[in-house]
Amino acid sequence: MKRFLLFLTLSVFLLTPALAGEAVEEPLTSAYLGQEKAWESPTLSYTMDLYEVRGERCHLLRIRLEDPARQIVKAQSEYHDALAESADLARALPEARIVINGSGYVSPVYPWIPDHYPGDSEDYHYTPLGSITVTDGQIYRFLEKVPYYGLTLESDGLHMYRGTPSAEVMLRQPIQTWSFYEGCPMVDDGRTVLDRTWSFAKARAKRTILARLKDGDILLFMVEGRLSLLDCCDFLVSSFAPELVYDLDGGPSTALFLRDEEGAEPELIFGAGQQVVDVMGFIP
Repeated sequence: MKRFLLFLTLSVFLLTPALAGEAVEEPLTSAYLGQEKAWESPTLSYTMDLYEVRGERCHLLRIRLEDPARQIVKAQSEYHDALAESADLARALPEARIVINGSGYVSPVYPWIPDHYPGDSEDYHYTPLGSITVTDGQIYRFLEKVPYYGLTLESDGLHMYRGTPSAEVMLRQPIQTWSFYEGCPMVDDGRTVLDRTWSFAKARAKRTILARLKDGDILLFMVEGRLSLLDCCDFLVSSFAPELVYDLDGGPSTALFLRDEEGAEPELIFGAGQQVVDVMGFIP
């Protein structure tokens, strides 16, 4: 009997760490806290609502545009030479009522350059991640043999690509591009494609996430606190059933600016003075 009790005790003792090591994902909790702002014109309207997801404050903008190809704009820092304050790039878009941070970038400290990129690290400092960089129709980078992961603005609106040959993307004549890590596409054609085992997707951080709904409306999901991409994806999919979702640069680079009047000083809703490589704006 004593031997049996000893065996049972040892079995429980040995199994406990194994069981504790199996991470059990807690159910996602969220709450709607009310509308923060709303703005409307004949060609652009938006609402900004406040949510709490896993106890973290999140701003959700729902944007309706008459002609996305003409109303989604971009400002970029001096290519290959320096970064710029997000506020300075917001000022470079005086018509924009909404401005957010855009692409992730290659820094001298954390180059994060994929092995299949040609050239040396110095060739990519202060440039957006991704095989294509286009701003206002001007091509700054086109790595023909490197697949493209990111967003493009084309004549019929926003598109998302994940591993598409760059030459094929360029045939679409993109007007603007925004790119980040290859794993940043989260929902494609209504189907979740985010890799739930990716360490970056599990990390908790400030977030800037763009989604497009079936009716064409655009969502900007801005996490002021710290959430994982997994939580953000689960919240957006369960609440809005988006067609596409893409994670833009975030963390310290997260920035949200709003303007009540054209040409007015952009109001920083939240974010820091982090330098960024480009921004995305929405104009009437």
